[in-house]
Parts: sequence; structure tokens; C-alpha cells
Amino acid sequence: QVQLVESGGGLVQPGGSLRLSCAASGDISNAFAMAWYRQAPGKQRELVAVISSGGSTNYVDSVKGRFTISRDNTKNTMYLQMNSLKPEDTAVYYCKTVVLGAAYWGQGTQVAVPS
Repeated sequence: QVQLVESGGGLVQPGGSLRLSCAASGDISNAFAMAWYRQAPGKQRELVAVISSGGSTNYVDSVKGRFTISRDNTKNTMYLQMNSLKPEDTAVYYCKTVVLGAAYWGQGTQVAVPS
């Protein structure tokens, strides 16, 4: 069984920064990749960034150059550094991983950037 717990969300002014963390417990040694998703009010959940077990990364176009995904395997923790935040980044951010075919999600952390 894998549990994911996000933290680090909050209210930040446009242009500000936040760092989200996703702490994993349980056996994630077989996790192929970990990812951040977000869901804004009234919208579908979208993939924001993904990092493979080998450290390769990919981002949705809207956050390229502003967000950085990383992971510390010694701490079983994944991060999302978010810079130059915009009102359109307002959403609940979720982390996800897939282990041996089973998907695991965290409970989400709210990020709010007022316009």
C-alpha cells in the first residue's frame, strides 16, 4: 500500500513562488514515474509535470520555464517548485504515482493566486 501526502500550498500574490512537496510512504521502489496534476474550479484535472524513475521530466506547455519537478529518492519525496505564479495557476494540486499497475493519489493541496 502506498500513501501520498501533499503539502506546501497556500495563497501567493502573482509573480510569487511556492514549493509543493509530496511525501510517499510504503513501497514505491517499483514506481515508474511520479507526477503532479491540478484541477481548477469547473475544469478537468490536468497533468502538470511528470518525472520518471530515472529523472527525466516533462511539463505541460503552460508551466514550462516556471515550474520545476524534482524528486529525492532518499526521502521518498517529490517536489514542485513553482515560480512566477499566475492567477491561472490557481487549483488544487495532486500528486500521483503508479506502482505495479495501481494508481495512488494524494489528497491535494490548494494553491491560490488572486487576480
